[in-house]
Amino acid sequence: MGIFQGNFNPDSTFTSDIGSVTRLATSAPFQRYLTEEIFQNSAFVTSGILSPSPLLSGVQGTRVEVPFFAPLNYIEERVDSSDSWGLNQSGYYTSQKTSAKTQYATITTRGAMFSADDLSRYETGEDALANIRSQLARDMARKMNQKLISQVWGLLSADGAPLKESNSCDVSTCTGDVTIANTLSPTTVTGAKYLLGERAQELNAIAVHPDVAAWLETAGMLTYTNVTDTSQAASTIWGSGGIGLTSTQVRVFAGLRMIVDEQLPVICNENGPAQYYCYLFGDGVMLTGEQFPLQIETERNIASLQNAMAVTYSNVMHVVGTSWNSVHDGPTNEQLRDPSNWSLAYCDPRLIPMVELVVNTDVTCLPTDATCVGN
Repeated sequence: MGIFQGNFNPDSTFTSDIGSVTRLATSAPFQRYLTEEIFQNSAFVTSGILSPSPLLSGVQGTRVEVPFFAPLNYIEERVDSSDSWGLNQSGYYTSQKTSAKTQYATITTRGAMFSADDLSRYETGEDALANIRSQLARDMARKMNQKLISQVWGLLSADGAPLKESNSCDVSTCTGDVTIANTLSPTTVTGAKYLLGERAQELNAIAVHPDVAAWLETAGMLTYTNVTDTSQAASTIWGSGGIGLTSTQVRVFAGLRMIVDEQLPVICNENGPAQYYCYLFGDGVMLTGEQFPLQIETERNIASLQNAMAVTYSNVMHVVGTSWNSVHDGPTNEQLRDPSNWSLAYCDPRLIPMVELVVNTDVTCLPTDATCVGN
């Protein structure tokens, strides 16, 4: 081990019971448990949206080529007993081909280093393993979700995104008062789903910001009631009883499993209502893999009486039907958000089970502070 003439981080300490970071962090059980818990902490994985694929694991290079067959759309030929039936009008079938195409997935390699002093005074044990594992796993799962959301933004939400024109439904307003038509409701969700036409039923999950989840929870304690005053018949009155939800813990809405993540985009408008980006997904719409397993390395710096631990990991996320066409490899989240780095591989974007729905909320007091992003 080399000696670093300095202090890795003068403010760094570990608050957990961990004795030998070298013995524990580099052990096979620790790495296995950490990898498993990262996936368990990601709602996008547990919901089935992000699906591990062997096609994207153990690959070489800086991007992955993913060949696929174009969706079949053959031409029916009329058959009769003459010698002139068929497309060729010669009494026999014309061979129709199915074409193979390719798409590219980008690979990211990222990591971080931690340093801590006085580790030798701590004791190694299962509790320490669980503590360190859960701390790393939670934050690494958040980083994975940040990357996924950045990629979805570049494909679907940014101006000029490949799926923006076909797979996006914006019912929100940036000025004035919010009405029920601007919010997440069975009506707006259904409208967004059927942007895919007959493939609408492939969408079975929705990701929302906590503010939107709070709005749904509030709506679950309300109902729409017909008014008795016929002059107000076009209006609605809020009453008790709910809108078909059986619990205030909204985890299924309009037949969709729900993921709540505060990292989802919010557009804040001066003197106007915030616009919340919700995303509808189908099972396995985004495949994931790793170029190499999670790596954890440690080293002792005797000059500063510190132990350092580095965590390095690779990841591939790919929405089937899209392709990474950038000159950049190993992109940052900002580059993933850039729509010019993406293109469609499918001719019909409705074959990609992913839809954007932009809404408002009409709850005046919400429990969370939205982090706003620019257009």
